[in-house]
Amino acid sequence: MSLKGKIQLYGKTDTGSVREHNEDAIGCNDDIALAVLADGMGGHRGGEMASAITVSTVLEAITNNIKNIKIDDTDAGYSTVGKIIHEAVSLANKNVHDSSEVHAQYRGMGSTVVAVLFYDNRFTVAHVGDSRLYRLRDGKLEQLTRDHSLVQDLIDRDFYTPEQAKISLNKNLITRAIGIDSKVQIDVQEDIAMVNDIYLLCSDGVTDMIDDDLIKSVMIENSQNLEKSTSEIIRLANEHGGKDNISALLVKPIKSFPAKNNLFSRLFNIFS
Repeated sequence: MSLKGKIQLYGKTDTGSVREHNEDAIGCNDDIALAVLADGMGGHRGGEMASAITVSTVLEAITNNIKNIKIDDTDAGYSTVGKIIHEAVSLANKNVHDSSEVHAQYRGMGSTVVAVLFYDNRFTVAHVGDSRLYRLRDGKLEQLTRDHSLVQDLIDRDFYTPEQAKISLNKNLITRAIGIDSKVQIDVQEDIAMVNDIYLLCSDGVTDMIDDDLIKSVMIENSQNLEKSTSEIIRLANEHGGKDNISALLVKPIKSFPAKNNLFSRLFNIFS
């Protein structure tokens, strides 16, 4: 089922004010409401290669496999969609790792990834690293993903406060990445998607430069114009230093999008 006309997607990536190359990559498929963002790392343009492989692999794998999806109940719906996204990210990890093994100049390259797929009035997100997914709902901005980073681990253990973490010299050290090892642990989660939610996928080039309150203000002020909102987020990140590559991808459901003949969807529409 095509979701064109039901979910809007718009993204932009920018080199920033300091870096010479852009190692971020973004991609989306409007027809199936799939958005993917990756932030690469590695010398000799390895980061560019890693993020490009990650995004292209996830897009292709999910696009090919989602065509045959069948949902009969909520349990099957969660496991089927979650499995498709998990397998796509796992394949991306394999492709990046294999490429780094074959090409000496790319050895050690890696990437973060955050991928979100909307289906049946829900969304499923998979992520590795510190690229994030946020949701704006009823004026409240919520970070839906948890960073796989040294700083986040220290916050969880009460060694750092969130305020101290913002100025830590270790804030960009991630504990998981695509392509570093032959296998990677992937976080997958699912939740209800509501009409007029706005979802933001972004790299740390955004979140290291501007805080969540400013991001929220931009998203609320430009809630009817995803292109303007994305451009403003990137402009502000550059204005506040632009020390890294900057990528933002926005997704907004504008109509209900239930899967046909799904019990979950019928109940959802009745009670909502």
